[in-house]
Amino acid sequence: MISLQRTTISPLVVAFGALLLALAVGAGPAFAHGVEAGDKGYIQETSGIVFWPFVYLGAKHMVTGYDHLLFLFGVIFFLYKMKDIGIYVTMFAVGHSVTLLAGVLANVSVSSYLVDAIIGVSVVYKALDNMGAYQRWFGFQPDTRGATLVFGLFHGLGLATKLQDFEMSADGLVVNLIAFNIGVELGQLLALGAILIAMSFWRKTPSFWKNAYLANVVLMALGFTLTGYQLVGYFVA
Repeated sequence: MISLQRTTISPLVVAFGALLLALAVGAGPAFAHGVEAGDKGYIQETSGIVFWPFVYLGAKHMVTGYDHLLFLFGVIFFLYKMKDIGIYVTMFAVGHSVTLLAGVLANVSVSSYLVDAIIGVSVVYKALDNMGAYQRWFGFQPDTRGATLVFGLFHGLGLATKLQDFEMSADGLVVNLIAFNIGVELGQLLALGAILIAMSFWRKTPSFWKNAYLANVVLMALGFTLTGYQLVGYFVA
């Protein structure tokens, strides 16, 4: 649990928050799981099995998906052992894979705004968890692994919802979806590696524990911002 204290703000916290907030604002409410116009055209025009291009598209989506990066940042914030990191990443990957594949193949259609709003809530949830809020408010610690799996399901469903709008060819659909999902998981490992490297350097400095609470306040604020954008998009669109 993080103790409340008045501290100076770490430049890393400021830079991280400013960067992700700029990405969120610049991307707009509908694009937390968006796909660029060029990629969208490629997906729509492709017929047959094209394994490696879909691996690339999946990895690109994950690395540039600021909502995913925010959630992963929150998940690994206090994880030091690779075994623990592996468990949480696996839970998230399983949930993401199930709904990505099943959502497209079963043609499950939901509002992408609402799904992305829930993803914003997942960021808020993890920030509050890191701040020890549930222990103080309710006197118990929720199962973080189970929550990671559940929110992984929503993350995958958000992308599945977007992919259904592209009218992907039925020829090679299953293999292409599997390739896309493999790319998503590879992209997750790349993004996670970069976050872990940055975190490892930060944890070695005195500013980490001084600013840990503040960093999660910033994370929570960004989660609320993402949720608000998506809800505005849902009611206005």
